[in-house]
Amino acid sequence: MSKFLKGTIILLVAGLVTRILGFINRIVLARLIGEEGVGLYMMVFPTLMLVIAITQLGLPVAISRSVAEAEAKGDFKKIKKILVVSLATTVSLSLIFTPALFFSAPYLSDILFTDDRTKWPLLAITPIIPIVAVSAVIRGYFQGRQNMKPAAYSQVIEQIVRIALIAVFTKMFLPYGIEYAAAGAMLAAVIGELLSMIYLFTAFKMKKKFRVRKKFFSQIKAGKSTFRELMGVSIPTLGSRLIGNLSWFFEPIVVSLSLAIAGIGTALATKQYGSLTGFAMPLLALPSFITYSLSTSLVPAISEAHSKQDKGLIEYRLQQALRFVFLTGGLAIVIMYVLAEPLMEAMYGSASGFFFIKIMAPFYLLYYYQGPLQATLQALDLARAAMINSLVGSVVKLAVIFALASQPSFGINGVALGIIVGIVLVTFLHFATVMKKISFTFYIREYLLAFIVMGLSGWAGALTYQNLLGEMSPVMKLVMATIVISFAYCSLLLAFGLIRKNDLERIPIIGQALSRFAFR
Repeated sequence: MSKFLKGTIILLVAGLVTRILGFINRIVLARLIGEEGVGLYMMVFPTLMLVIAITQLGLPVAISRSVAEAEAKGDFKKIKKILVVSLATTVSLSLIFTPALFFSAPYLSDILFTDDRTKWPLLAITPIIPIVAVSAVIRGYFQGRQNMKPAAYSQVIEQIVRIALIAVFTKMFLPYGIEYAAAGAMLAAVIGELLSMIYLFTAFKMKKKFRVRKKFFSQIKAGKSTFRELMGVSIPTLGSRLIGNLSWFFEPIVVSLSLAIAGIGTALATKQYGSLTGFAMPLLALPSFITYSLSTSLVPAISEAHSKQDKGLIEYRLQQALRFVFLTGGLAIVIMYVLAEPLMEAMYGSASGFFFIKIMAPFYLLYYYQGPLQATLQALDLARAAMINSLVGSVVKLAVIFALASQPSFGINGVALGIIVGIVLVTFLHFATVMKKISFTFYIREYLLAFIVMGLSGWAGALTYQNLLGEMSPVMKLVMATIVISFAYCSLLLAFGLIRKNDLERIPIIGQALSRFAFR
């Protein structure tokens, strides 16, 4: 099994576990502090991600790529220099931005956000910045060596710790007010990330082949060329990520202003935004753990193929990734679209936000494509083009949100439509950019068959849920309908030859047995 495939499978399994744990976390949070508390949490979160993006400076991708190239040449001195320069850069930036966010929190909550209760969650989450800065460098090192286990295990540790603490902290602070409960949830995230970093650091010390501390400062002084090399990749990558995070940062501000213009009060606006971004969108983003896993593995794998000028291998790996994303994401989309209302009720104890899933689910297939496409652009030295694509998409998204959400007839639905427009635009721009660099074949027949499979399996699930399950409890009806959709979907994929024998054979342990059911 290749390093690329093995690393992808490890990240897929860890990503699935992490997403399930993350959903447990969100369910607990939603049931404890409700839509309004989740709204406060989600208003603050984009600010944190913006500061973290600036602190990391786009280095994780640059480290992954540079370490992969250095290891291919057996140059461990270069790998050490990459780590030293990266750590010095991220730690220095975190020492600037951590106090900056802490002291600016009261002004951000009063001036930029329409809800001044966001101050306490902002203050609580600030200590996570230096922790994430160090973790990012170590993750980049392991990913560059195509060793995905430490990053995978660290994600699981972080989520387990967060779930264990979130109920304790939110219950502890809830009597003081909903804003303090949201701050407690942020504090749980900080501790989870800290223990995750400790695990990564321990794994790094055990696996490394050199001493990082030896001549640390002399390595920094001699690392100007390494710094320039890293910046050549990291700055465009940062630009692309920064655009996304700036868009995310401004989104709650634009939404609050737009809904205020539409005549919707602050508390209701916070509640509606929480329903969209805290309930509906995390469910829609659930399959993106596949996107993340493939993207992480694609950067070093395509960088290696690109260094050998093997365009055929580049297209093959991208086709593999996109096909897998489409088939797995398609099943998730069908389940979420058909069973949106009972899913929301079962998870959050409220069907609030199910209509957003109905509007957005069909377009999220394109969202799942963005990760592999962006990873390919970064590996092909097209990070600047990816940045421009993201900029165009973000500007258009915010403009559409303001134009629609400020109209009373659209309100919060205008926000959902604006997000959809941004997703569609960025995905098509990424596709166009990739096709300028490499040849890419679209297998129209397979896509048409896949859409037929989605339609038929969705129809079977809806029919089962509405008519064939009698007096079952709502949860059992949901489970049975999900099983019917999944069985119909997988059976039709096999019947139409969309899952091939060699695809199944690659699955560890059970692959050979499953391959007997394939028609091709």
